[in-house]
Amino acid sequence: MVFQANYDEAEVAEIIDARRGLEGPMLPILHEIQERFGHVPEAAVRQIAAALNLTRAEVHGVVTFYHDFHKAPRGRHVLKVCRAEACQAAGSDAIAGAIETALGVKFGETTPDGQVSLEAVYCLGLCATAPSAMLDRRIVGRLTEAKVGALVEEARL
Repeated sequence: MVFQANYDEAEVAEIIDARRGLEGPMLPILHEIQERFGHVPEAAVRQIAAALNLTRAEVHGVVTFYHDFHKAPRGRHVLKVCRAEACQAAGSDAIAGAIETALGVKFGETTPDGQVSLEAVYCLGLCATAPSAMLDRRIVGRLTEAKVGALVEEARL
């Protein structure tokens, strides 16, 4: 997935116009903008609101409600670490700390080089292989502190 670096008002207008006639066009518009720019820029929120005759608060509410939409660019790779109870019971707190230390960022942050975003998730549905994580779309189960180094190295590639 290649993201466009900068917001482009004309391109957002094209995305909106292509989907405006759909029933419930906001989600398809937001998904396309997220796909194209890697996040939903604030300027696009204003543009969508104006085009769909909505308030900015209504569009902002949708962007912030769904965890797949992001208001800021994310890293080239996204490392999601399960923080739910089953993974915690299997030792994910220590693993989460080791990952934060290895990457040099906290949950919700992106490494300074823009390579890796670290996110907490509250269930990957992999309780039987806890503790679990997901690097981009690849599931990693039965994490141990010993495996953290290899996982972080893979994320930095």
